[in-house]
Amino acid sequence: MAVSSCSCPTRVFNAYSSFECRSDPDFSCAPIGDKPRLGSTRLVAASSFVTGGGITSGSISSLIFRFPPNFVRQLSIKARRNCSNIGVAQIVAASWSNDPASGSPSSAAAAAAAQAAAAAAASAVPAAGDLAVVGGCFDNGSVQIGGSDNSKTSFLSSDGSITVHAGERLGRGIVTDAITTPVVNTSAYFFKKTQELIDFKEKRHKSFEYGRYGNPTTVVAEEKISALEGAESTLIMASGMCASTVMLMALVPAGGHIVTTTDCYRKTRIFIETILPKMGISATVIDPADVDGLEAVLNKNKVSLFFTESPTNPFLRCVDIEKVSKLCHSKGALVCIDGTFATPLNQKALALGADLVLHSATKFIGGHNDVLAGCISGSEKLVTEIRTLHHILGGTLNPNAAYLIIRGMKTLHLRVRQQNSTAFRMAEVLEAHPRVRCVYYPGLPSHPEHELAKQQMTGFGGVVSFEVDGDLMTTIKFVDALKIPYIAPSFGGCESIVDQPAIMSYWDLSQAERRKYGIEDNLVRFSFGVEDLEDLKADIMQALETI
Repeated sequence: MAVSSCSCPTRVFNAYSSFECRSDPDFSCAPIGDKPRLGSTRLVAASSFVTGGGITSGSISSLIFRFPPNFVRQLSIKARRNCSNIGVAQIVAASWSNDPASGSPSSAAAAAAAQAAAAAAASAVPAAGDLAVVGGCFDNGSVQIGGSDNSKTSFLSSDGSITVHAGERLGRGIVTDAITTPVVNTSAYFFKKTQELIDFKEKRHKSFEYGRYGNPTTVVAEEKISALEGAESTLIMASGMCASTVMLMALVPAGGHIVTTTDCYRKTRIFIETILPKMGISATVIDPADVDGLEAVLNKNKVSLFFTESPTNPFLRCVDIEKVSKLCHSKGALVCIDGTFATPLNQKALALGADLVLHSATKFIGGHNDVLAGCISGSEKLVTEIRTLHHILGGTLNPNAAYLIIRGMKTLHLRVRQQNSTAFRMAEVLEAHPRVRCVYYPGLPSHPEHELAKQQMTGFGGVVSFEVDGDLMTTIKFVDALKIPYIAPSFGGCESIVDQPAIMSYWDLSQAERRKYGIEDNLVRFSFGVEDLEDLKADIMQALETI
């Protein structure tokens, strides 16, 4: 069922009842008397049945309805509470009508219901026409297109508060008094009249139209991420790889050139090396810290985009976002930073000068190892270009998954704070351990970009990569001896996860081929969850003692 996030008349085909939508909760902080209200006196009358071998409007008098005391009030309250949790239009009053001549005991209840309905209608101002606008909210009778204004977050002083409230309490595009955002499961949105559809096509009327083009639940997730990143717009998609590939295809023209870095997620590299060349797009790969190399490429080629991770996967290298952004912009190139390892809490790529920031929301943003999603944030202009291609390719995020992202983000600041602390302390412990050869973590002075990380990050993340003192089999023994972390891909969730990249991500390559990418057989990537530090430390120490 389509959902309206502004007050609107809802047509309910029930011979016994009349329904009316409530007005949207107001968070403008204006005095009650000054708050705009939307409503309608239009109610669906319970006038008649279509005969179908049984009851007709004339035979309704043969039915006897008995109502308990306060029936109408109780029905209204309970229905509103129940319905609000799934985001449907809310019952204000139900009028039950019988044949006046029947003299049935339900007449008093019917009169009370009618009186309650009339009182509710009288308290609202009728909407003028089919399209009403209140505070930037467009009501088309089925769905609201609008959303929160990020400027409303200005009174919130911390990212933690923003992750909880942005996109919801500060202006949610769904009518409900539920604290949590409803999941709107619909594949399409209807138009009341053909003229309304024409108005939509000619951009005089707003609607999502089709599930691939948008969803009220998904919009809440997008607005929450935009507020956290300080972005004009965010597009959320079915996975991080979907976000990466659509972004590259949308922004790099045929025959274009991109620059990326040596250390990155392998599937991203595969797409750049094998798929983009089919479109005539070439790439230059540089070291993350090689600013001179970047400048040389920019002078030699007409570069459309510099795309990299910071920190990178799996060696957590850092890119000087401010410096490369200024350099690329001077040559007309865009900058997109994959900030999945950093999270929006530890690093603000857009504030540092990047044009776009991308995340695999599967990881820290979702945070519970239970959902796949990806997102891109940036200017309205660039995100719109990406969104246009996204609507064609169709990597749409399911609204149930969007709900999991919204729920996960409410504890993002708590989880990341714990994971930052645990990873940093364990990186120090691991670096001092005799059975560990080296540790890769931006928070350690031994990291090649430690000083840079201190400048552009407020926390160093929850993932630590390190090499144990041994070969492939020794490393396998260490991993198998661990009791707390799961052996699995991915990272950033509440549960700790460990993997051996030589096996998990690069097993199809020979040892020599793996080494071209710096992947040694003894490399371990450890994603710290939110378990107790001492428990994790004891587990890792006992596992190291086995090798």
